[in-house]
Amino acid sequence: MKAVSCHQGEFTVVDLPAPVPERGQVLLDVLRSGICGSDLHARKHADQLADLTEKVGYDGMMRSSQHVVLGHEFVGEVVGYGPGTRRRWRPGTRVVAMPIRRTAGTAHMTGLSESAPGSYAEQVLVEEALTFPVPDGLSPDLAALTEPLAVALHAVHRSEIRRRDMAIVIGCGPIGLAVIGMLKARGVRHIVASDFSPARRDLARRLGADVVVDPATGSPYAGCADRGHIVKAPQLFDLAMDGMSQLRRLPVPWEPLYRAGEAVGATDFKRPVIFECVGVPGMLDGLIGQAPLQSRVVVVGVCMDQDRLQPAMAINKEIDLRFVLGYTPIEFRDTLHMLADGKINAAPLVTGTVGLHGVDNAFNALSDPEKHAKILIDPRSAATAP
Repeated sequence: MKAVSCHQGEFTVVDLPAPVPERGQVLLDVLRSGICGSDLHARKHADQLADLTEKVGYDGMMRSSQHVVLGHEFVGEVVGYGPGTRRRWRPGTRVVAMPIRRTAGTAHMTGLSESAPGSYAEQVLVEEALTFPVPDGLSPDLAALTEPLAVALHAVHRSEIRRRDMAIVIGCGPIGLAVIGMLKARGVRHIVASDFSPARRDLARRLGADVVVDPATGSPYAGCADRGHIVKAPQLFDLAMDGMSQLRRLPVPWEPLYRAGEAVGATDFKRPVIFECVGVPGMLDGLIGQAPLQSRVVVVGVCMDQDRLQPAMAINKEIDLRFVLGYTPIEFRDTLHMLADGKINAAPLVTGTVGLHGVDNAFNALSDPEKHAKILIDPRSAATAP
């Protein structure tokens, strides 16, 4: 089969033996494969990624010296089965799958390991247990977005955001746009998006952002005070003193009233939920410095370099900092059906398609935010430019 091999950061279209499904696996003909930000990182920072994942006990991450077929966002058609499968779907059935599979009894990340070649190829192997049929009517282009949108759904779940909370999305690349789409689908009523790129700000509007901001000329936090968020410490001090003054005037003990208020959330003040979707050094420190008090910050962007921040600033503001990775099987399944049911408007994300011979050009094109957000690979296409 034809596939795109990555070696020392360079792409080459090669001929590889057809994959043979092991126990519990399904063989797919790839219909579409998405180019992910993780793929961009893997091309240039493979060894750094491998060093980091080794520290959490996974030693199968690709290295630059290896020949690796990337691709972990994909949709395909069932071709065949390995031993020990239930053969759930007829040949030709369109499916998506979580990009994890066993090779020789060891689990590997599909498309990010030499031991688990990915979907920049005509065929790919998946685990039957992690495979989901594509609902009728959902196009391959949209079905291929299941994996990155599942990442966004997981981030939104981890944020514990409520519909009445203010959401601020910093960075409107593919993952930031996906987060905006999932926030909109969740019913969040006020979404602010920030990006330097006019094209990406336009996409943010189309995905559901209520306010878009160019950080070169404005601040995504500018409206926080007007919406009742505490942006300066003296406001918090005044709130505490005024509240206690009122309680002390009552002819009953104040402590039970205070505890009752805590139980129903009456003592909580409004906090925005901020999604950091850029992943470059300095973002977290700058964000903590500008965010309102008690903001919840959800880190979705992947920063590959060491970074610095001032813990005392985060402490003074009681910033809640959360990091997210991946998704659960039910989030993956739910994302697929949200796409099929039209609950998320993901079509604007796809800005180009190439064949296997166009992968290098597609990676280069993605460096210009004014031209592309998500580029898909169609192994049957002859297109060499998105």
